[in-house]
This record gives sequence, C-alpha cells and structure tokens, in this order.
Amino acid sequence: MTSIALQTGTTYVGEKRSWLQGPHGTGPNENPNATLDVSKFVEATHYPDGHVWSGTVLGRVTATGLYGPYDEAAVDGRNVAAGHLFSSLVLKGKTKVAGALVVHGFVDAAKLPANHGLDANGRADLKHIVYTN
Repeated sequence: MTSIALQTGTTYVGEKRSWLQGPHGTGPNENPNATLDVSKFVEATHYPDGHVWSGTVLGRVTATGLYGPYDEAAVDGRNVAAGHLFSSLVLKGKTKVAGALVVHGFVDAAKLPANHGLDANGRADLKHIVYTN
C-alpha cells in the first residue's frame, strides 16, 4: 500500500512582474541561472513573508558564485549588481534556492518591489537594462 504525505503550511504567491515593460529579455535561454545563498538575505528586510519578490536586484558572491541581495557596501562581490530576480522565490527554511536573472530589457523602476535594492550605482552596473523611471 502506498501512503500519501500531507504537506501543510504551503503558501502560494501570485507573480508580480509589472516592473517588466515587456517580454524583451525574458524568452527561452535569455535569463541566466542564479542560485541564491539564503544566508546573505536578512529575513526582516528581504523576505519577511517567507519569499523574495521578483525584481529584487542581486549581486554575485565572488568566492562561491552564489547570489545575494545587491549591496553597494558589500565586500564579497555583491557590490556589483548582476541583474534582477526574474521570479519570486520562497527562501524561508532553505539554504540555497535556484532562480534566474533578468540581465537585459526594459524595467519600470517605480514598480520594483519594496526593498528591491536598486540605486544609481546598480543602474550603472546593469548597462543592458533600460530604466523608464
């Protein structure tokens, strides 16, 4: 006899990509993989509801190749913006999470999620993204 395990406490989130101005840069093979190092995120700031929102700016940790939130003051490589997180991801209770980056296209900065991390230096790093605000 096969048993079925019941999973409880699962939260589903509707994707909010209104920050993207169109599909340019989001097609097959256009979004590089990005594995997130959850230890680099601060729960109260980056994922208070258990997940990090699409549109969040990420930087690559030089020593590991993993990604964390872009932080201009970081000294581990995250001080260079690598792209925007393409899809919202559940981080709570995890150590690493696979995702993808938006590295070119058109972005409405006014519609990025709270605590997205984009600043003037991040915009300069992301040379292949055109910001409309």
